[in-house]
Amino acid sequence: MESFREWLNLIIAFLQSIGQTIRFWDIIDILIIAYLIYRILSVMRRTSAGSVIKGIVLILVIAGLSYMLELTVLTYFINQTLQLGIILLVVLFQPELRKLFEQMGSSRLNILFRKRAKLGNIEKNINSVVAASMEMAKSKTGAIIVLEREVGLNDYAVTGTRIDADISSELIQNIFYKNSPLHDGALLIRDDRLLAASCMLPLSNNISIGRDIGMRHRAAIGISERSDALSVIISEQTGTISVAVDGMLKRHLAKDTFEALLRNELNPGKSKKEKIKKQKQKVKK
Repeated sequence: MESFREWLNLIIAFLQSIGQTIRFWDIIDILIIAYLIYRILSVMRRTSAGSVIKGIVLILVIAGLSYMLELTVLTYFINQTLQLGIILLVVLFQPELRKLFEQMGSSRLNILFRKRAKLGNIEKNINSVVAASMEMAKSKTGAIIVLEREVGLNDYAVTGTRIDADISSELIQNIFYKNSPLHDGALLIRDDRLLAASCMLPLSNNISIGRDIGMRHRAAIGISERSDALSVIISEQTGTISVAVDGMLKRHLAKDTFEALLRNELNPGKSKKEKIKKQKQKVKK
């Protein structure tokens, strides 16, 4: 019992010493670094950068072993390589760093400078996109619909034809009609407006994408890798509906799943309310 008390007193004394030496700003400093590491890893986890990180870790392990074993030539070679490490990291992770800075610079600040769509309009827009997608899926009309969120897509909007029209299922279908001059390319939606059509999108460079994925799907994945946009794809060959978000492609979606996915991504507040409502109904039953 005495030993337990001594052990507990040691722990308390250790915690008190830490509390005396660590300042409030030290905690803020640690939290900022942790947040930056989290954001970098979240951006890189679904890209080919993950393999590069494994390679860097392997080099660091080899460097440690060569230092411990006093391998002079290998240690010298690795030290010379690591001196250029920062430049190499910037070159290797340029797309990921660009996406990270875009998200940091244009996320919450957009709320101050841009009028956002009302919740009621968001629900109406989701219904319009779902209705248009289902009709185009039936007729096997190929389409890419990109819904902008926090990261601006002006660089891609200027490659197409500006529309600036209200969102409607009929207009979306007319844009992607096979004889329409605007059907070839992506349709960009910003808030509750059709921003531009026939826009060019960057293709994904992810080597893990299957060979059966066509150019339309690769473009949708590419824009989701470079921004936080959500892309809806209707296959011209099979008529199936897919969604690309955060570099991931979700394929062969049924109407209910497709609609729920859009609502979860674009209007998460209402989705949470609906879940709570359903849970209350189950409890009552």
